[in-house]
Amino acid sequence: MTNMLRNKNKVRKREKEDIKTEVYALSQSISMSAHKARRVLDQIRGRSYQETLMILELMPYRACYPIFKVIYSAAANAKHNMGLNEEYLVIIKATVDEGTTVKKLKPRARGRSYPIKRPTCHITIVLKNISLYEESVVENSIGCFKKTGWIYKKKSTDITSSFPLVCTTKNYSKGLQEDQKIRECIKNYVQKNMRISSGVEGIARIEIQKRIDLIQIIIHMGFPKLLVEGKPRRIEELQMNVQKELNYVNRKLNITITRITKPYGHPNILAEFIAGQLRNRVSFRKAIKKAIELTEQADTKGIQVQIAGRIDGKEIARVEWIREGRVPLQTIRAKIDYCSYRVRTIYGVLGIKIWIFVDEE
Repeated sequence: MTNMLRNKNKVRKREKEDIKTEVYALSQSISMSAHKARRVLDQIRGRSYQETLMILELMPYRACYPIFKVIYSAAANAKHNMGLNEEYLVIIKATVDEGTTVKKLKPRARGRSYPIKRPTCHITIVLKNISLYEESVVENSIGCFKKTGWIYKKKSTDITSSFPLVCTTKNYSKGLQEDQKIRECIKNYVQKNMRISSGVEGIARIEIQKRIDLIQIIIHMGFPKLLVEGKPRRIEELQMNVQKELNYVNRKLNITITRITKPYGHPNILAEFIAGQLRNRVSFRKAIKKAIELTEQADTKGIQVQIAGRIDGKEIARVEWIREGRVPLQTIRAKIDYCSYRVRTIYGVLGIKIWIFVDEE
């Protein structure tokens, strides 16, 4: 009997503590279907507050803005009413309920209006503070963190990623911003010191591997000779430049350059080639057809190129695209490389999107 009473008291204490560390916000009668809101909530459930804000800012759905406001309101309640730190907040519950259906009339001329139905929904967000229960909460919800790309370590020694997918919950946003600064610094240096003026940097991707006292950066380039030839010390200059801009004192920085065998099989290099042609006022059709010819040499199965904006200086913006071969975007097994690139011309900003179908798994 005494053991039963002790267990009941422990359960009651845990429930009281959970109430103290949990905060919720509710938004009712949002003019949106529950299905559209649910597909966004499925992406943020189980993630931290800071990571959720970044995801909602980058997702293209209309449901992101009302969900963003609800999460921001819940975090404000936790900060002002309970004095909790936003860095330790995790979304443990995110639900959508269907609301009432509003009947309206769609106005049309000459009395042709007709009735329509507008669905509504109610969104509930629950945040929990994990700072007081790091051991228990993380051990119980480690499966949830694994699904969303989080790996928690008490004594983390290595953080390795090409774009930081493995990171501690506290330093995720800082590591993301640091990696972005490294990439921008490298690209700016390559643009200034390229030996040719075609505008093609030749950088396919930049891998960043982090440890406690070392940052290893691997630059995958299509044309490394254009940067290194004539000045073999340029890698050391690039390393010193990155260290100065990011103020690395206690951490060593190591930069290596690897050559890609088929550079025009990568969408980033291909987008830079098309951007250089558009800056030189070459017709967009000629630039796209030339890019498709280059990709055929790289043994790709298909390519789709899309350009949007004021093409050829026309006053009305439009979208033009050309496809060659197969580009199965709806097939999950298909391995497709994608790239979006912005180019500034004298007529304005143009957007370039490239899909390259490499192979099927």
